[in-house]
Amino acid sequence: MLSKKAKYALQALTLLTKEYGRGPILISDLAEKERIPKKFLESILLSLKNKGILQSKMGKGGGYLLGKPPDSITLGEVIRILDGPLAPLPCVSQTAYRKCDECEDEITCGIRPVMKEVRDETARILDGTTLSDLLNNVESLTRRRKETLVFHI
Repeated sequence: MLSKKAKYALQALTLLTKEYGRGPILISDLAEKERIPKKFLESILLSLKNKGILQSKMGKGGGYLLGKPPDSITLGEVIRILDGPLAPLPCVSQTAYRKCDECEDEITCGIRPVMKEVRDETARILDGTTLSDLLNNVESLTRRRKETLVFHI
């Protein structure tokens, strides 16, 4: 399950993607627009800054901005930074593998192949989806909703 921390990060990053190229955004503005507790958001943004996803500028006109183009930042990368491995079990993780404590034999474990398939599909989707894709999804859904509202009125 996606943590609140990762969900808030993706919300904030979507707004930063929308504003990409227009300069930094204050934490207070991000927190207010996305309805995220400011202190919690500060911690999230600092984690992302430390991993190169974000940059920050101090002083007047300061705030946070994407550290690289939004089409080069994947959801998988962001989620791993904040929540750790995508794998539902440690024995199928590619970034933090370890044998399950209660497992006698990984080779004959019936659970492992299914969980590996879950991990592989999850990684395929999240590593194949960029912040640009996420913003495009939001904009497309917003357009469709407006068209539906206009059609029904």
